[in-house]
Formats: sequence, structure tokens, C-alpha cells
Amino acid sequence: MPVYMVERDLPGVKMEQLAAAQRRAIEVGKELTAEGKEVRYIRSTFVPGQNKCMCLFEAPNPENVREANERAQIPFTRIVEAMDLTPR
Repeated sequence: MPVYMVERDLPGVKMEQLAAAQRRAIEVGKELTAEGKEVRYIRSTFVPGQNKCMCLFEAPNPENVREANERAQIPFTRIVEAMDLTPR
């Protein structure tokens, strides 16, 4: 299944807020999948000096990823297809 990277600009974000957003992304992904719109949160990388966050999601299309982030109310600047090169 394709992987999508969600880019975020999060000036002033605190670690507690990032953790809460991560929990929301996971829960909304489960909700959407139960509704027949597959999407799974994989992980995030935050760059504090630049207030940037990159989150990986697995989904059959970018629309499911967009809906998950909008429903979770997590701001983003763009969604692009990516390759997850994590060794397995």
C-alpha cells in the first residue's frame, strides 16, 4: 500500500501537543478504516529548530490521508507520496 508524508509547520508547539496529535491521528485512522476508508498512521519526525513535523501514513490514496488529518484537526501544509525505507 502507498505511503504518504504529511508536512506540517508547527511554530510554538509543545511536546504534549505533539503527543496528543499523534494519538488523534491513530484513533481517526482506526475510525476511518472501520468506515471502509483505509488509513494508518505510521510515525512522525519533528525538527524543533525549524518547527517542522513530517508524518507518515499508509493509505490507498492521498484523499484518505487528507480526511484523517482534517478530521483529527491537525494542521498540515501538504501531502505527498513517499517511500518508507525503514529496514524490516
